[in-house]
Amino acid sequence: MSGKAPQGWYDITIPIKQEMNYLPLDPVAPRIYRFSDAQLGAKVTMTMLELISHTGTHIDTPLHFIPGGTTVSDMPLDATVGRARVIEIKDPETIKVAELEKHNIRKGERILCKTGNSPKFYETPRFAGDYVYLDADAAAFLAEKGIVLFGLDYFTIGDIKNEESVVKTHQTLLSAGIYIMEGCALGHVPAGEYELLCLPLLIYHGDASPSRAILRPLK
Repeated sequence: MSGKAPQGWYDITIPIKQEMNYLPLDPVAPRIYRFSDAQLGAKVTMTMLELISHTGTHIDTPLHFIPGGTTVSDMPLDATVGRARVIEIKDPETIKVAELEKHNIRKGERILCKTGNSPKFYETPRFAGDYVYLDADAAAFLAEKGIVLFGLDYFTIGDIKNEESVVKTHQTLLSAGIYIMEGCALGHVPAGEYELLCLPLLIYHGDASPSRAILRPLK
């Protein structure tokens, strides 16, 4: 991805830009444009952003699906900062319990799943309806394990063609206090152990927030 991460780090952030890919379910398409431009004679250059809180790489908090749930401004920073593990998922359709069981997932982990979604979903401006998503049983498995963060290389963790899937996977994780990181750009990131720095914008009482996220290899 573009951006200047420190040497040896991986930037896993999707750039926010005009005509970027987004979910058809979103109420509006992202609009990013110059409000004023010094190159065109204005005194200053300023950019206008019109987007929802779930744009690009972002963090979902419990409030997104849980009435009265915790928010971006309540979120402990160590939910998205600290040791993380990138797991490569081989299944071309869904993330299933059987595949997750092979990775000895432990309580307190931050798990990012790299699937066949990377890099195609964020390198094209057109939405693709077929993608690898988290199935409901796998969400329950992760909640049981007690992880603190789940990340996926797609706009949403559930199946957009099945509303129940989207609702169930989000509610299962968020009700267990697991924060969700959607839109991870993992195409260039090998599986392994990393230090994660992911800082969402501090949107007061926000249900979600666009974030900048980078990974530093630990091995």
